[in-house]
Amino acid sequence: MRNPSLSLTAILLLVLGLGLAGWFAARAKARAFARPGETRPHSLPSYHGWYVLLWAVLPALLFLGVWSSVSGGLVMQAVMDSPAAANLPGFEMQRQAIFTEARALADGTKTAAFNPQATALAPVFAEATTRYTIIATVVALLLAFSGGAFAFTRVSPGFRARTKVERLVMAALLIASLIAILTTLGIVASLLFEALRFFSMVSPIEFLFGLNWSPQTAIRADQAGSSGAFGAIPLFWGTIFIGAIIAMIVAIPLGLMSAIFLTQYASATVRRWMKPLLEILAGVPTVVYGYFAALTVAPAVRGFAVALGIPGSSESALAAGLVMGIMIIPFVSSMADDSIAAVPQAMRDGSLALGATSSETIKKVLVPAALPGVVGGVLLAVSRAIGETMIVVMAAGLAANLTINPFESVTTVTTQIVQLLTGDQEFDSPKTLAAFALGLVLFIVTLLLNIVALRVVKKYREAYE
Repeated sequence: MRNPSLSLTAILLLVLGLGLAGWFAARAKARAFARPGETRPHSLPSYHGWYVLLWAVLPALLFLGVWSSVSGGLVMQAVMDSPAAANLPGFEMQRQAIFTEARALADGTKTAAFNPQATALAPVFAEATTRYTIIATVVALLLAFSGGAFAFTRVSPGFRARTKVERLVMAALLIASLIAILTTLGIVASLLFEALRFFSMVSPIEFLFGLNWSPQTAIRADQAGSSGAFGAIPLFWGTIFIGAIIAMIVAIPLGLMSAIFLTQYASATVRRWMKPLLEILAGVPTVVYGYFAALTVAPAVRGFAVALGIPGSSESALAAGLVMGIMIIPFVSSMADDSIAAVPQAMRDGSLALGATSSETIKKVLVPAALPGVVGGVLLAVSRAIGETMIVVMAAGLAANLTINPFESVTTVTTQIVQLLTGDQEFDSPKTLAAFALGLVLFIVTLLLNIVALRVVKKYREAYE
């Protein structure tokens, strides 16, 4: 039996074929305008071709997009109206199981059915699918042919095909930009709406300044622990401690020094091999870093703490921060590398000509000139570290501790968001809604960090001709 997804693909190929034929025909017609002695046409032949192709393809694609969302309902309605569906069970789950099995038989993905009613409904599914596929094919081809024919009749020497095509491209770019903006607004709105529901149940003062985090709320009022503690300061501190302090202490010096070495001291052969090898770190899955942190780094850190006589845990902030710092080295290194390499050669030569050494030139000329790129890399690395979850879960633990001891277990905001939203949760309790409040705070902090960084870059940026 026919597969509806394959039929839709075939329709799409037919539409694209008609559009391509229109492109060649319109371009051939427009080429005839450029004969010697005749008026010079406004647009190149290729623009006329693209104008016809777009008119042939876009209406049909819009129709197919709408059709793909409604065709399933039409097929299901046709099946429900058939005599074979008269004796279906009233229980919804049973009916859906029969429909799924019948659809699989009609598509050819199954050859036998467990339920006899599914066998009876399979021909109905196949017939309805074929009928509506034929309708979709006819309508799409008619739209493609009529649109292409209309555009082809407008091809003339004075027709401004280039202007039409460029306006359509600008409209597509505008739509893409609006989609990105609206997506951001949707994310902010969803966070804000659910966070306001949380703050209607829990005081913002308690959430932002409380020192105890225990979001376990009881189902009954008389149950022990019926009022959870939602002080998020331990989570904020754990995020800053691991992602913005320990990880940055590792990533910034190593990333910046590796960029300086690769741009100023390494030979071309060494740079050609070392730069890709360094950037491979950015492509390693975070779960691999988590295993490395949990199985290798964390025991070594605990052994080091025991040797120093400091109480430590098998899961520690130091273990997670060290591995996270290694993970984000490429973010700092790549941005700093590109920024240092972009500094004009004349500045290097001028500094050396005035008697400065190579190290002085790097410290007083190249790094200040490349500061915007370096700050951008650091910001990217901080954002990546703050949003990391897997390494923290596997190496730092889930305990919300307010401590400055790097050998103790801590947790972060993102890890708690995962914990709060894991499993079957109802979005009417403070425990679940706390995840959205944490996400909103994290979003605001990241935004403020970016604003401060932009001001720093603007203050220290130097313009070079």
